[in-house]
Amino acid sequence: MIGMSNHAVQPTRSGLRAFVAVAEHRRFHAAAAAVGVSQPSLSQALAALETTIGLQLVERHRRQIMLTPDGAQLLPLAQAALDAYDDFCTAAAGCGDPLAGRLHLGMIPTVAPYVLPVVLPGLAERYPDLTLTLVEDQTARLLNALRDGRIDTALLALPVPGVVEIPMYDEDFVLALPAGHHLSGRTDLSLSVLDDLPLLLLAEGHCLRDQALAACQQADVHPITDSTRATSLPTVLRCVAGNLGVTLLPATAAASETATGALTTAAFTDPPGRRIGLVHRPQTGRDAAYRALAATMTDIIAATGPVHSVVESTD
Repeated sequence: MIGMSNHAVQPTRSGLRAFVAVAEHRRFHAAAAAVGVSQPSLSQALAALETTIGLQLVERHRRQIMLTPDGAQLLPLAQAALDAYDDFCTAAAGCGDPLAGRLHLGMIPTVAPYVLPVVLPGLAERYPDLTLTLVEDQTARLLNALRDGRIDTALLALPVPGVVEIPMYDEDFVLALPAGHHLSGRTDLSLSVLDDLPLLLLAEGHCLRDQALAACQQADVHPITDSTRATSLPTVLRCVAGNLGVTLLPATAAASETATGALTTAAFTDPPGRRIGLVHRPQTGRDAAYRALAATMTDIIAATGPVHSVVESTD
């Protein structure tokens, strides 16, 4: 066989693997054992490769195999091709599991600080191959990032139009009060108490603001809402501690925000609240993986926080 063939047929992986094995072991029997095939199959694969490329790669002697000059020149390329193939298969296997590799996860600011301390260690234990990139932002900006592909999924207050929703848990709102307030510790409040109190709200764009106003509207109460507004929940709570008003606080935030003693809480008989869930693009093709992730995060949060699990079964 001389000259380079212009055959349209390309070398196969089995042919390259046979060539590399024979070159490394210099005996057909040892090479066949190394790649786990029979000796006739190995010989046929090598012969087919030589026919395909139109070159003789090895000299077949009774006791020894020798590489031809063409074989010696092509051997490093054959080894590199096999390595690249294996690397591709490994990478493709990783890509097939959204919970192995990097995941860009969005969270709203009234959730992230309160669930991350328990969620991050729990996910690291459950998914050791998962690398999280966290993005904290308001709902509208997170949805834009989700639709643009800058994040993969997000933990938001539901409902959210235009995305796939995976409900995770419900949480009540409690009334955050300055220490020593006459309502502190009560568990029998009606939302009507807000008629007589200044209600501090987050600025426009925060879903917690909208949820608080919706709860008041539904209960037909009309608190004073033209006082201090802030762009973060911790700032609102510092204002509460400074006797500037009261606010509705998600139950998951209550323990950490009252730990210093500057704030106290009271509970409602019929508490307002919100539903938190994981959302993703409809076309992602990863719904099953995200539902498993949502179930795992719900279990972690529910084990340590005052929430009511509503996560859908992944069975």
